[in-house]
Amino acid sequence: MMASSYSAKEEDGHHSGSAGLGGDAIRTRKPDNTAFKQQRLPAWQPILTAGTVLPAFFIIGLIFIPIGIGLYVTSKNIKEFEIDYTGTDMSSPCFNCSQSFSWNSTTPCRCVLFFSLDQPFESNVFMYYGLSNFYQNHRRYVKSRDDSQLNGDERSLKEPSKECEPYRTNENKPIAPCGAIANSMFNDTLDLFYIDPNGTKTQIPLMKKGIAWWTDKHVKFRNPGGSNPNLTAVFIETAKPVNWRKPVYELDTDPENNGFINEDFIVWMRTAALPTFRKLYRIIQKKNDMTPTLPRGNYSLEVTYNYPVRSFEGRKRMILSAISWMGGKNPFLGIAYITVGSICFFLGVVLLFIHHKYGNRNNSSDIPN
Repeated sequence: MMASSYSAKEEDGHHSGSAGLGGDAIRTRKPDNTAFKQQRLPAWQPILTAGTVLPAFFIIGLIFIPIGIGLYVTSKNIKEFEIDYTGTDMSSPCFNCSQSFSWNSTTPCRCVLFFSLDQPFESNVFMYYGLSNFYQNHRRYVKSRDDSQLNGDERSLKEPSKECEPYRTNENKPIAPCGAIANSMFNDTLDLFYIDPNGTKTQIPLMKKGIAWWTDKHVKFRNPGGSNPNLTAVFIETAKPVNWRKPVYELDTDPENNGFINEDFIVWMRTAALPTFRKLYRIIQKKNDMTPTLPRGNYSLEVTYNYPVRSFEGRKRMILSAISWMGGKNPFLGIAYITVGSICFFLGVVLLFIHHKYGNRNNSSDIPN
């Protein structure tokens, strides 16, 4: 009697609990009877065997090694010339400039370096400036800019972002362009001259337009005030960066290359990932097919020394480089392909040896008691 009463109460409690939770709620907890929710979708589960793994290693090796050799040889054949003009050695023509010049100097220092080209440059020549021991990848340095200001926003021009501190304001005026990146802009002037066998100097024409990315020039960087603004009036209530010698509206006399859309400024604002880097400075265009762009012979590089590097133990250099179908001189990609291909081929040989020696061993050998 007591057992039947207990069973009845248990049954009543079960029904009341089911009614309280609701029948619909219980039914919705069950996933739909579909292939996706019931995990019945077809799947490919590869079985790694010697017959599939070994050919993969050998194929990768046989493909990557020739590609790497081709990239490395192509990069090695690209003509490139580099000259250091830091002026740390006493014998350097720029020694006096490197020792005496600083950001507070009122007059620039000039020096002349002579060099020779053993081989002519036949195609267009790209002229770079290079810096060493300059960490543009520092987190606070990279953040120290105002992209809205650089895009021509007039409100950001008057009230720059706080990320630009301590180069946000100067003399109670907003700095344009603000930030540490703009404040440290490279401003050396490099002029190249060809010296004839009779001693006559001929200046090499250098193109300063076309050195920046198209998206940077036409999308990311814009002058405030519309398409044809009076830059002097637009920037009149702003201050120049602390280390600049002239305001942003005097970077160039060409209105298409002045202000925030100055290509030297745009190139500098694209920060480098490594402490030793190069940035495009000028382009030397080929005049005709009959004569080389830079013939073999003697040259002089006249430097207006405006950018001190002694404070951070940096170095400065000028690079002349041609290009190929793969771009400028850079052996890293070819070396990387050769390394990966060689490792895969070596692993393939090792695994083939192991499979040949131990793959056919009888796994049903007797185990001694």
